[in-house]
Amino acid sequence: MAIENYETILLSIEDGIARLTFNRPDTLNAWNPQMIEDTRNALNYLMNEPKARALIITGAGRGFSAGADLAARVEVPEGLSRGGTVAHSMDVGFNPLIRDFYNFTKPIIAAVNGIAAGGGVGIALAADIVVAGRSASFVQVFGPRLGLVPDVGCTYFLPRLVGRARARGLAMLGDKLPAEKAAEWGLIWECVDDDALEGTVTEIAQRLAKGPTQAFGFIKKVLDASERNSLSDQVTLERDYQKQLGDSDDFAEGVSAFLEKREPKFKGR
Repeated sequence: MAIENYETILLSIEDGIARLTFNRPDTLNAWNPQMIEDTRNALNYLMNEPKARALIITGAGRGFSAGADLAARVEVPEGLSRGGTVAHSMDVGFNPLIRDFYNFTKPIIAAVNGIAAGGGVGIALAADIVVAGRSASFVQVFGPRLGLVPDVGCTYFLPRLVGRARARGLAMLGDKLPAEKAAEWGLIWECVDDDALEGTVTEIAQRLAKGPTQAFGFIKKVLDASERNSLSDQVTLERDYQKQLGDSDDFAEGVSAFLEKREPKFKGR
């Protein structure tokens, strides 16, 4: 089922899998205010759509996303400096966007086709599982090309995924990180041949869409909390989440399926 309410993205839902495609291929899917608005609206819609149990995000054409569209017209309050204009665009656009991706409770799979640059890297890494085609690459252009710090969550995700040394090298040198090396470093889940990308992410999405999607949302939260919690705090949080999920229909189904030696049929509640 295609949903045709958007100017800059493509959105469809089929067999429990939502597909959101950034659709500005002439700009390598660079982010302008309209694409931010369309994507945020789509994420809000999908959060409340029970037919969508997993989400695939990807880019149309030759790339995943080239980051911010520096040529886009942005309405800003009068009297702001260049730096104030940049900060304003983050406050009203990119920061709410990355928070929406990060707080999305259903599983997200990023299919990275071609280049992911600048903020496009942050969008990709906000997904739960990132699969890249072999010709794809990740590049941080903020510092060496623009004299800025990485944003759209890049300074949050990179050091957590690849460590201090590699995060600094990527941010300060701006070298392209090939998909195969990104997988070796643990930046992404998997690198596959380009012609296998669609089939691989679809198979992953099918598995997740059939799973206990309510539990997946809790898994995302509990793993994120581990970054700041002590062991004692973390096991307490695990207990609290187990209490909530232990009362769910999916847990009852999982136990019944295990005892009956059959595949569970989860409903996400």
